[in-house]
Amino acid sequence: MAQKAKKKVQTKKKKKTSAKKAKAKKTATKKKKTSRRKKKASSTASEIRTVAAELIDDDLPTEPSGDDSSHTSEKSPSQSKALALLGNDSKSLATTDPVSAYLAGIRKYPLLSREDERNIAEKYYDSKDPALAEVLVTSNLRFVVKIAAEYARFGSKMIDLIQEGNVGLMHAVKEFNPYKGVRLISYAVWWIRGYIQEFLMRQYSMVRIGTTQNQRKLFYQLQKERKALELAGESAGIEELSEKLDVPESDVRMMTQRMSSRDVSLNQPLDNDSQSSLMDFQSSNQDESIEDQLSQMELLEKLLHQIDEIRPKLNEREVFLLENRILADSPMTLQEIGDKYDVTREAVRQMEARLMKKIKESFLEEVINHPGAIDEEPT
Repeated sequence: MAQKAKKKVQTKKKKKTSAKKAKAKKTATKKKKTSRRKKKASSTASEIRTVAAELIDDDLPTEPSGDDSSHTSEKSPSQSKALALLGNDSKSLATTDPVSAYLAGIRKYPLLSREDERNIAEKYYDSKDPALAEVLVTSNLRFVVKIAAEYARFGSKMIDLIQEGNVGLMHAVKEFNPYKGVRLISYAVWWIRGYIQEFLMRQYSMVRIGTTQNQRKLFYQLQKERKALELAGESAGIEELSEKLDVPESDVRMMTQRMSSRDVSLNQPLDNDSQSSLMDFQSSNQDESIEDQLSQMELLEKLLHQIDEIRPKLNEREVFLLENRILADSPMTLQEIGDKYDVTREAVRQMEARLMKKIKESFLEEVINHPGAIDEEPT
């Protein structure tokens, strides 16, 4: 009895020690994740400040206009916004990151006046000369930087956002019609935003999101509306967000779950000193036993054998339907089969139902008349 009691005490001590170690590892992992998030946020903020500094220096207009007069001493809205982003940190003005190098490179391309842009755009629209398209693209590269800066809060690198925006700008130049009487950037801004938004949704998760209009709307506005409701002292539940964004509650609930956490690799180690991974702690979702699986495989083999038995009794259309729809890995559609035999989809569906009935009756007849055959291998 004393030995049993001693063993129980030792077991309890071991469990407590293991629990403490697991808790310590969990705490260390959380600290590392927090450190990585802070580092990433700091990098993003640095990129924003860099862009803001360049915008001040270039004095980009907030919206494109036809007035291309010289700069005034008053600060533009973009300058004020950039100054707010800069704060008191003047070190970012001397950064040498890729964004700064890119901004320095695009300064050599001058902005076009409304008249010059219209003349070049009309010539390109009629001739499709790549050299003219290049002039239109390069003269608007700084506007892409300004638009990309608006999406920096989503955590992607600024240079990647600019690159995607440039692709959208090139597409816009290709589709732009100068005879509509609008500036190129007024038309291109939708293409630029579209390419940037598509990139953000692609890189957010390996599982594709934003496949519907409601999902795309929620991806960019869900967090914003939740914070607005909380600041107003209102409840920010699923029902309130659904009503505010005019989106079904089911979509709000699904996107909330999908955006609450990021992708995690099951093969990554629990920590630097551990040989275990998250995969080691995953339980199997396999509910069926090995015996049940083997039994199902055997039944399937018997069924295929019985289909081969009745195949000679089928007509030409039934054989084609069997091989190209019922047993095919990539089955043909009812419409495709109907077009082949010049019949309606409904006629093909009825033919398929009759064929399935024949197979079922033949299989059941074999089981009833020869019950021992189901347990034997086909010869």
